[in-house]
Amino acid sequence: MTGVTKRFGSTLAVNDVSFEIMSGRVHALMGENGAGKSTLMKMLAGVHQPDAGEIALGGKVVAFANPREALANGVSTVFQELSLLPNLTIAENMFLGKEPEGRFGIPDRSLMAQRTQEALLELGMTVDPNMLVSELSIAERQFVEIAHGIKADAQVFILDEPTAALNAADVEILNAQIKKLKATGKAIIYISHRMDEIFAMCDDVTVMKDGEHVATQPLRDLTPEKLIALMVGRELSDLFPDRGQAPGPVRLSCKNLRLRPDTAPLQFDLHAGEILGLAGLEGQGQSDIARAFIGRSPLATGEIEVVGQPLRLPIPSERGVRLMQGLRVGFVPEDRKDEGLLLGESIAENIGIGLQAARPGYKLLAGVRKIADRVMADMNVKAKNSSAIVGSLSGGNQQKVLLGRYLASEMDVLIIEEPTRGVDIGAKAEIYKLLRELALQGKAIIVLSRETVELIGLCDRLLVIHDRKIAAEMAAETATEHSILNAALSS
Repeated sequence: MTGVTKRFGSTLAVNDVSFEIMSGRVHALMGENGAGKSTLMKMLAGVHQPDAGEIALGGKVVAFANPREALANGVSTVFQELSLLPNLTIAENMFLGKEPEGRFGIPDRSLMAQRTQEALLELGMTVDPNMLVSELSIAERQFVEIAHGIKADAQVFILDEPTAALNAADVEILNAQIKKLKATGKAIIYISHRMDEIFAMCDDVTVMKDGEHVATQPLRDLTPEKLIALMVGRELSDLFPDRGQAPGPVRLSCKNLRLRPDTAPLQFDLHAGEILGLAGLEGQGQSDIARAFIGRSPLATGEIEVVGQPLRLPIPSERGVRLMQGLRVGFVPEDRKDEGLLLGESIAENIGIGLQAARPGYKLLAGVRKIADRVMADMNVKAKNSSAIVGSLSGGNQQKVLLGRYLASEMDVLIIEEPTRGVDIGAKAEIYKLLRELALQGKAIIVLSRETVELIGLCDRLLVIHDRKIAAEMAAETATEHSILNAALSS
């Protein structure tokens, strides 16, 4: 890509950027949200056409009118916001618009299923290709997207936050597939905000800021600290605010919690002014613990107390979220797209729904827009006003709106899954600061994160979970990645 420029009205999204990737290389593309990297890749993928500059593939200048044309010419893109159609099967999504014909011109569904299964097996997936996409987990949908590009025999793969929804085992499968693609001479463009992934998987990195090219360097010449400095001008240690004061009274207490009939009971207290992290290896029950509080762990038994008020488990799933909001306990899900936000509605609507849910019956709420405007200012949400549609915002700003819903509702306790999933370094720092400020105001917060460094830097105390029980408890200030892993494994 040479001298590529793209405008949207008066906004200069990409300004005279040149980008090059060689066969058999994994090239990281990094920058804060709004840096222009997604627009740059969408021009390569045929979603947008450049206003100036040119794109060459294999030495030949190309111009793609749409993503299908780009894929036909060897460019496959897996966008962060998945593009699968949930009401179609996996096979139907894989062959959408190019179904192989059988007798009488009818799509050959048997052949579609067979080829889909072959592509999925390369990624270690054994799901039925005739399953509806709506029945898949987020991670499974991500793999289907990646398998789509593999099936098309693309020469260039653009992976936008490919591991944001994957657990550790799935990440290993994906990494093995990327290495295989690299060994066969494919060119992979890798967009991620996770430093460990970038340095483990990539050969080179290009950094963008404010729509312009900042630097392109081999990763062997950089450290995470130097890379962050290129992106945002601050060091890794500056991302996390100082920890707060001594914890206050107990806000939430969990007693004799069994997530399954055959698991050991666990119990813990959450104090006012405290950020408590649930750490450990993927899939050990951290999410089950968090979701037990809203009735989404149906086998959970035991008792929880919210400011001294006892509740028996399991909580009814059909009204768990609203029940807990009535007790001033908010739950922020990992999947902000499908479980958290109404992407087609305004910021005001998304914040207002949380305020309404915490009220009794059908008593309507007034003054939502004024509240939403205040929350936007407090959280530095970058949008014109509270009428902006949430789906048009960057990932970081969407996450702020989701957190802002519970800030506006003045919850005493927040349970947050993956607070910075798919969020750039700059927005991460803002979210960390916000959570610490809430804790300083006396809020009690539980955080789940796949990023151990995030838990260490953000939290006051850590519970290491193994096999749905507490394997160790430690102060986050003195914890290390090694001590957490050792506790998770030795248990």
